[in-house]
Amino acid sequence: MHTTLTTPLPTGRQHVLELGGQRAVVTAVGASLREYTVDGRDVVLPFDDADIAPAFSGAVLAPWPNRLRDGVYSYDGHAFEVPLTEHLRHTALHGLVASTTFQTVDADATSVTLEHVIVPTHGYPWPVRVRLIYTLTDAGLHVSAEGTNLGATTAPYGIGFHPWLSPGDGQVDDCTLQVDAARHVTVDDRLLPTGTERVAGDSDLRAPRVLRGLDLDDAWVDVVRDADGLSWIRLGCPDGRTVAMWADAATQAWQVCTGDTVAQISRRGVAAEPMTCIADAFRTGNDLVHLAPGASHTITWGLALL
Repeated sequence: MHTTLTTPLPTGRQHVLELGGQRAVVTAVGASLREYTVDGRDVVLPFDDADIAPAFSGAVLAPWPNRLRDGVYSYDGHAFEVPLTEHLRHTALHGLVASTTFQTVDADATSVTLEHVIVPTHGYPWPVRVRLIYTLTDAGLHVSAEGTNLGATTAPYGIGFHPWLSPGDGQVDDCTLQVDAARHVTVDDRLLPTGTERVAGDSDLRAPRVLRGLDLDDAWVDVVRDADGLSWIRLGCPDGRTVAMWADAATQAWQVCTGDTVAQISRRGVAAEPMTCIADAFRTGNDLVHLAPGASHTITWGLALL
């Protein structure tokens, strides 16, 4: 008997959300935002459902965002080791769930809820449930992420997100960028943090700056919040539109990457990453969330085309 095999998509199940002129596609793998358009105009760089997400496009980064030095850390008196995933810099990059399949909890025409329970390993022995809710609203895309510790001991935890903002039909060089943050994170040659400094010169993006000539793979802390408690990144584009990204008080840092050295992106978009902590937080403890048994941590963020 002949059996026909169906090749599974590397992005998994596709969830299409629509509201008015807005359309978003969220994938099961990585709970990734694969597409988000407004009236046909890309807000994030899209990628094909048959492609492995390039450069963590749209993915959820948990239980740590960014880099972990040498893939080793200590917590509560115990030493742990996780696999290296960025061998050039000898780091463990972007956590454990960016390439895992999330299960569908609920879905309708404008919203989807996905979740994944991290399988305890010797390197991260805590069963943390990561639940994402993507919702289209009249104001744009709203995203909520909740991490819940299902284990019996306190877990180290952090989370970030990795959308690549789109300049539309224009070029990144002709865009402006504004980042609501007052301190810039200094790094070594492995892009691991060495300290912070007050923003100045090319690192001061509190007012819009033209991106031509700026090669960024940088983090900012001491985020500036508006009257509603939100911090913003704004990508001003040549077509006169602005891709605006906001994040709530749980966001302690912004990471920005122009993709100059990322072959899959080649400066076609700008990664804007709200994070609860910067790189190496499992080792430094800076802004690390200590998730008690049964406790939850929530962060919200969103996108709009203005």
